[in-house]
Amino acid sequence: MSEESEFELVRGSGNVFRDFEDPDADLKQAKAVLAANIIAALDERQLTVREANRLTGFAAADFSRIRNANLGRFTLDRLMRIFFALGTAATVSIQVSPHPSRKLSPAAPAAPLTRVVARPSTV
Repeated sequence: MSEESEFELVRGSGNVFRDFEDPDADLKQAKAVLAANIIAALDERQLTVREANRLTGFAAADFSRIRNANLGRFTLDRLMRIFFALGTAATVSIQVSPHPSRKLSPAAPAAPLTRVVARPSTV
């Protein structure tokens, strides 16, 4: 490699899916973050996928898919139900703002910042 090679430093957005212009970037990022938290909960409690199955009623294969980042079959809602079934306390917040690449006209004001807090149901 030549010492005179030039490298361009590119700062990411914090969402790798958006950086690669994936049309479902925000959804995929949310699913990945939630899956990472499910994995952390499993690791913290040292649960195998079969133990997680017995504890939550969700299929052991679901936990295997999550551990392998195979999230295509999961909706965000289903991942949240799995997460809360593990008995994990958490606050989930969603921020709504205009898409950075969309230009707003004066007649279309930006959506206000909204915070939604989801907690596990006590059914």
